[in-house]
Amino acid sequence: MLEVRNLSKRYRGIPAVNNVSFRIVPGEVVGYLGPNGSGKSTTVKIITGLLEPSAGHVLFEGKNIQDDLPRFRKALGYVPEEAHVYTHLSGLEYLQLVGRLRGIEERLLEERASRLLELLWLRSSRHSPISSYSKGMKQRVLLAAALLHNPRLLVFDEPLSGLDVVSARLFKDLLQELAREGKAILYISHVLEVVEQVCDRVIVLSQGKILADAPPSELTSLMQLSSLEHVFAQLVQQQDTRSIARKMVDAIQVPHV
Repeated sequence: MLEVRNLSKRYRGIPAVNNVSFRIVPGEVVGYLGPNGSGKSTTVKIITGLLEPSAGHVLFEGKNIQDDLPRFRKALGYVPEEAHVYTHLSGLEYLQLVGRLRGIEERLLEERASRLLELLWLRSSRHSPISSYSKGMKQRVLLAAALLHNPRLLVFDEPLSGLDVVSARLFKDLLQELAREGKAILYISHVLEVVEQVCDRVIVLSQGKILADAPPSELTSLMQLSSLEHVFAQLVQQQDTRSIARKMVDAIQVPHV
């Protein structure tokens, strides 16, 4: 369904993404992992049509998304990392705006928006301005907006940010249900425990290049490590955080002279 082919993006000649290729098929949840500055956000912006690549292509159902972005966006649901919403609108008004821009018929829009707000525990706040919402509530509104038009491709960029334990549990279950319905899902997260639970494959990115692309269990088995977190740390040559933490504690315990 989605194919990223030899994708590169350079800023002043410096590559942020360097010859990245992968595919996502219907019913598959693919984790996209990497440390800060690895190129994840740049990749997402290109996939969602917000940036044009310096080289390579993003194909959806065999067609270059840049050839017809409006068509592609009708099939795309996107939850960005930051909850940028029109805060003067209520939750219901925001979904109505998104739905009308999507061309959803008015009666169907009202039914879907009301039902999603109810299922996401936002019914009592549906007429309140989003400016009064907590970060987690705003995140749930974004999730409802991404699902409103029943997209075939979903991109979730750090969707658990601000969510409480119950909402996070709901999101994990939702991912699995969406996959069962044949949605293709790209899931960007730093919460590696969740990635290990819900993703069919994980792609590990570092300095703009793909270091690994395999199921979590295959990565841990091949590298003889106990968890995806340990695999990730070794692949990206992550610093010894425990040692650094110890040094930080030692530093604040230095006595005053």
